[in-house]
Amino acid sequence: MTAAAYVLAINLFVAGIFAIAFGSVAAFQRSSRGAVWLAFSYCLGMVTAVMEFILPYQTDHRPVSLIIAMSFVLALAGCCIGLARHYRQQPPWRLLLVLTGASLIGYLLILDMPRTDLVRGLAYQAPYSVMLLVGAAIILRHRGNGALDYALLTLFIAAGLHFLAKPFIAAVLGSGASPQLYLASSYAAISQTTGAVMLISNGIVLLLIIVRDVMADITARSETDTLSGLLNRRGFEDRADKALSLSLRSGVPAVMVVADLDHFKQINDSFGHAAGDAVITAFGRVLKQMASERSVIGRMGGEEFAVFIPGANLVAGRLYAETVRSVFSRVALEEHGIDRPVSASFGVSQFRASDRLPDLMRRTDAALYEAKSNGRDRVCIAETETRPSLVAIAIAPREDKGPV
Repeated sequence: MTAAAYVLAINLFVAGIFAIAFGSVAAFQRSSRGAVWLAFSYCLGMVTAVMEFILPYQTDHRPVSLIIAMSFVLALAGCCIGLARHYRQQPPWRLLLVLTGASLIGYLLILDMPRTDLVRGLAYQAPYSVMLLVGAAIILRHRGNGALDYALLTLFIAAGLHFLAKPFIAAVLGSGASPQLYLASSYAAISQTTGAVMLISNGIVLLLIIVRDVMADITARSETDTLSGLLNRRGFEDRADKALSLSLRSGVPAVMVVADLDHFKQINDSFGHAAGDAVITAFGRVLKQMASERSVIGRMGGEEFAVFIPGANLVAGRLYAETVRSVFSRVALEEHGIDRPVSASFGVSQFRASDRLPDLMRRTDAALYEAKSNGRDRVCIAETETRPSLVAIAIAPREDKGPV
């Protein structure tokens, strides 16, 4: 067995491992939409390797040579589709179809050209390079790229340039007098070795990205309240605690708002639990619509909600709570059988430098209790001085509470 054939065997084995790995991710995590395409790509890569082993035994190399070239083009196209699916993008179907068709026509035209012809070599390698650059463009279009994503981008660009350099290397070293003699050439040994490096490095980084994002998705779902779409208690406390620590380090103000739906048990008893669920969903939607992107919003359980707003002072927190109270009181809920406005009570507290999250929550809960005790459908503010007493600054309910 030649050195190139030995490395090719390793490539076949490695491609099989990655095909199994991505296939397993796709089978056990249905939300990983790109993994199945990546598994398909590595399977096609195995086809390419198997055909390379078959090629030396062919009298007419053209059918097998065409399968080798097109299976690898399709493998790279599948990789692009897998990347787009994973990054929640629309795959560039039309572009990939055009590139695949052009590749097929190009390969048919160059099958009988001399192997020493540089134009033939460039025409043979160009489709691979272009497909990799399409993959790089997909990565660049994704917002929120991290270190792994940029590492994959670098690998894709390097691999694309590598394919364009291969014809020049083949011209210097020689790639065999015929396709059947390719594996016996020094160029084949170098080509298969560099291919192995790219196969392994790209596969590992792709797999790490898939696993990273799958774990993030699992974590997000475990921290999300399915009814309201907001964070659940665990998710809120984790995110709010981090945001609070950041506010403390940066010295910016922050406020906590706690809200409770008024007479929620009566809503469930009078209109049914489905109507109660609709109220929770509607209130969560209003909380999110009125908040800034940096706010941490959660459903703490039952009919109680909390919002941590970094960068806001007490006046801004009070304004946010009053805005939500006013908007929610006019939300139309007749389609859910609720024929009267539903209100909410709010407590607001300013973050202190000595606060931990439980301290801030306790003061805000005390303000909420004051709002409930004073008649509900109002906003009360906890005192921001060092004294533990409470200033019940209640905002009187508005008169225009008709549903919209």
